[in-house]
Amino acid sequence: MQGNQFGAMTRRQLLARIGMAAGGAMMYQAMTSLGMAAESNFREGFKLEGNARGTSVLILGAGLAGMTAAYELRKAGYKVQILEYNARPGGRNWSLHGGDTYTELGGATQHCNFDPGLYINPGPWRIPHHHRGVLSYCKQFGVALEAFNQVNYNALVHGKDAFGGKPQRFRDVDADYKGHVSELLAKSTQQHALDQAVAKEDQELLLESLRSWGALDKNFAYAKGPESSTRRGFAKYPGGGLSGKPEFSDPFSVQDVLRSRLWTTLAAGNNYEMQTTMFQPVGGMDQIGKAFARQLPADAIRYNAKVTGIDQDAHGVSVTWQDQANGNAEQVSKADWCICTIPLSILSRLPVKASQPMLDAISAVPYAASVKVGLQFKRRFWEEDEAIYGGISYTDLPITLISYPSTDYHSAGKGVLLGAYVWGLEAFEFTAMSPEDRVRKAVEYGSQLHSQYAQEFDNGVAVGWHRVPFTHGCFGQWSEEARAAHYDNLCAIDGRLMLAGEHASYIPAWQEGAITSAHDAIGRLHQRVMAKGGHA
Repeated sequence: MQGNQFGAMTRRQLLARIGMAAGGAMMYQAMTSLGMAAESNFREGFKLEGNARGTSVLILGAGLAGMTAAYELRKAGYKVQILEYNARPGGRNWSLHGGDTYTELGGATQHCNFDPGLYINPGPWRIPHHHRGVLSYCKQFGVALEAFNQVNYNALVHGKDAFGGKPQRFRDVDADYKGHVSELLAKSTQQHALDQAVAKEDQELLLESLRSWGALDKNFAYAKGPESSTRRGFAKYPGGGLSGKPEFSDPFSVQDVLRSRLWTTLAAGNNYEMQTTMFQPVGGMDQIGKAFARQLPADAIRYNAKVTGIDQDAHGVSVTWQDQANGNAEQVSKADWCICTIPLSILSRLPVKASQPMLDAISAVPYAASVKVGLQFKRRFWEEDEAIYGGISYTDLPITLISYPSTDYHSAGKGVLLGAYVWGLEAFEFTAMSPEDRVRKAVEYGSQLHSQYAQEFDNGVAVGWHRVPFTHGCFGQWSEEARAAHYDNLCAIDGRLMLAGEHASYIPAWQEGAITSAHDAIGRLHQRVMAKGGHA
């Protein structure tokens, strides 16, 4: 989620800074106002009451929004057909496994050579504990989940100009930052500098809390000793026998900690959307899309269907599409209603018969640039050499982070990690490279955190989202102004057409936004159909 902390700030970096300075709650409020996050409005036991008596609905896209709509509409008596561009379900709910082949815009084809059981999630890779819609369907459909390790105190934080470019353990910087800040506040309290802000009877409580939070010694100092070493780690850990005496570690100076700017990453797991516990499906995020598809009849999803136009009149909708599996033969599908979940980055380039307000809304939302690189190594050196089990290391290099697998700990043989998650201008630069060069750069940058990269690297895959044929971008990036002007029109029922997807939610970039958007859309559609007596 974090990008380059030292250049021009992206919106996500700005939000990260807000989180550092004012806390996760303030950052989450800012995210909500920018349309990047919100509490999910999913309600358990969602059900469309009443029988639609075979009213037909054509759904464009077999991502989570489209398949949620299809699943719930079928239960209410609708006749449903999905047209899907890919040869698989899930949309951005996607994993690349060994043996998979992926061709991006421009024609570059990658063959994923990961070992059996290993994968990378180019799209969504984490599920927050409060995304109840995703979690509910996983439970209903038997999708096994495991914990995703967001924060690992033994992982690394790195700045190319911090500490001589040497990576530091997250725990060291975290403990030293909190310790030094606590000592400064304790001194200010003892010097009566906070008398106007903190009542005298509460100052003893404040000092007590600072000692606890910052690991201060009896003199309210953050110094080398048992208190600080218990937080940041020992130079020599306690052991048994004559050789078991511990050695305390030396904290970094307050100047070095502040000037390193590595504190910008410390709150990554404190933000509401990243707080423990987070989840991931066992075997890859694509297990959710596959599970949705299993709930539908085999003929409910028409794969390899490239939509080329959407028309409508007072009686129904007509969608033209190309059958990519049969020479791009043009086909036409008709229905009483259409729910379109095609990303706006694609939809804005298609001929769509809709009102001008909806067309303006479709064209108003740019899509974020992002690149993910999955790297397979000959052994899990991060575990064997550095005791890093899951979690994320952060850097100000263009790769922004390295995420270690939160599964199969201590496994023999090869392992795959997320070697880059690139955003903003750097993502455009990476996207312009060949996939092979993206992988090469990820290995080059990652070597500055892990010297084992060069010797242990085996193979990799790289997905630049602006070259993904079915999205042309990562997710809808609303501005406050665009949302105020166009959001309601985007979500409105427009004749016989309505839209759904993460772009039609206040939780963009998350699968929960797609699911709750679908519930909202089909709920309003069903209301209209029921008002006509269950007929189209």
